[in-house]
Amino acid sequence: MKVELIDVMGSDLTVVNAARVSFNKNKEVFEEGDEKLIKYLAVHGHWTPFGHPQLQFRIKAPVFVARQLVKHQVGLVWNEVSRRYVDYVPEFYMLEEHDWRKRPQNKKQGSSTEMAKLEAGLLGRIKSLHQEALDLYQLLVNGNDVAPELARIILPQSMYTEWYWTGSLYAFARICNLRIADDAQEETRYVAQLISEFTEKHFPVSWKYLVEH
Repeated sequence: MKVELIDVMGSDLTVVNAARVSFNKNKEVFEEGDEKLIKYLAVHGHWTPFGHPQLQFRIKAPVFVARQLVKHQVGLVWNEVSRRYVDYVPEFYMLEEHDWRKRPQNKKQGSSTEMAKLEAGLLGRIKSLHQEALDLYQLLVNGNDVAPELARIILPQSMYTEWYWTGSLYAFARICNLRIADDAQEETRYVAQLISEFTEKHFPVSWKYLVEH
């Protein structure tokens, strides 16, 4: 999986100036006292100043991860590769034998921290399934001239997809707070953690308080 930061608009100073515009004030330099203001805004739920800075990412992840993340809509825009238009050879996300987690004992969703022991040959069957899906897909689009929008129906959720994801600082903070939590799926947590690392570099003060509160 891959997360690439494409563009950033604003800084911690943007948050400060958005908050102080109510008093018709504007600053050119971020000062020590401004951190107190950002902390106050975050702790007391005054989220609108954090809605002005923007970030744009290009992300590559399997479909089952993308479908979890696309549920976040407020303050965000999502544009994804469409297999109605493209028919290049798909890639698949593949777990190794020691990566398959057990079902949780007392939950309806999620997974255990305990690893499942796969039956002999099962990993090979999974790889064969990927290869069979790939072969059938190519046969449909190349050998039988089937439209990509139909041929795609045989491709599994482990297929990689890519998308542009643009949104406010506050929107990505909400995503990271939810998706880095211990009960989030490990694979979505990986993507959220990369988003968090990029964002923290550009908004170190705001991020310190947003991801805490």
